[in-house]
Amino acid sequence: MSEGKCPIWGEDAEISVGTGSRLEVHSPRAGGAYAVTLTAERLVKDLKSLETKKRLTCWLVEQRCLGVDCPEIDSNTLNLVMQGRSWSVHERADYLLRFTEFRTEKLGTVIKFFELDNSKNPRSANELLAWTGSIEITEVIALADYCASEGWIEYRKTERAGSFPNTIHEIMLRPPGYARLASINAASSGSTKAFIAMWFDPSMNAARDAIKDAISDAGYDPVRIDDKEYNEKIDDEIIAEIRRSRFVVADFTQGETGARGGVYYEAGFAHGLNIPVIFCCQKETLSKIHFDTRQYNHIAWDDAEDLRLRLSQRISATLGDGPFKKGS
Repeated sequence: MSEGKCPIWGEDAEISVGTGSRLEVHSPRAGGAYAVTLTAERLVKDLKSLETKKRLTCWLVEQRCLGVDCPEIDSNTLNLVMQGRSWSVHERADYLLRFTEFRTEKLGTVIKFFELDNSKNPRSANELLAWTGSIEITEVIALADYCASEGWIEYRKTERAGSFPNTIHEIMLRPPGYARLASINAASSGSTKAFIAMWFDPSMNAARDAIKDAISDAGYDPVRIDDKEYNEKIDDEIIAEIRRSRFVVADFTQGETGARGGVYYEAGFAHGLNIPVIFCCQKETLSKIHFDTRQYNHIAWDDAEDLRLRLSQRISATLGDGPFKKGS
């Protein structure tokens, strides 16, 4: 790797040209390693909104926490990122704990950062900004105060005198913090996300929108991986999205080319994680689905409106209304 600038933030980073026409970047300000396709690099560099940069960085942090060592940004990623929600204050505090655990080599490890000039120790400050979804260091300080008030971390501030006065901030993970991490790293039963596994063919556009709307109607966040084809291999991004989902909606509708192997794989992967799967299929093609899934109660839908209504009702009946259901 050679020295360069992070395409997202313009901060110092290590960059190399990887395989498959992409750049591989290691940027503390982006929270660690990521890749960006050459076609998406210009889009990323042209980002003006700090909010968009922050959301993209949060997405990268989430992917790494879910086991994706080097998440890739392509031309589709920005649209997916902007469809999601911004982290809440509580989520940002949890990610401060995750970062502290990540940088803790042994019990009692103290992590330092500075309030003003971080030129002598930029790594911790930049990584904390990334991991907490922050733009200013004052946000990190507020989150550290909150975590300390909950007893999760020990937090100290020391005034440094001299020609360039500064404040040294020190954080250390405490046993209640480890307990909190164990809780938030447990199964995704508290997640608000729903992963959509289906055939992303133009003929399915209306059904795709119906599934998305049904999930939203029930009060959950739909997650779609569009415009990609997967042949018997589930990639890191899909694994990560399924892992953090409350449930999966799997539609087994197929065309003349046959069964959608990716849908079966994703539904099976979710089952292996004990994540609920809601089965759907267009009524005309229901007889073509594999016998291994016929034992499950499929929503056999006639048209998009029928699918939306019945799926929303099935989600609420099976899992209960989500936190974003209107009127709840």
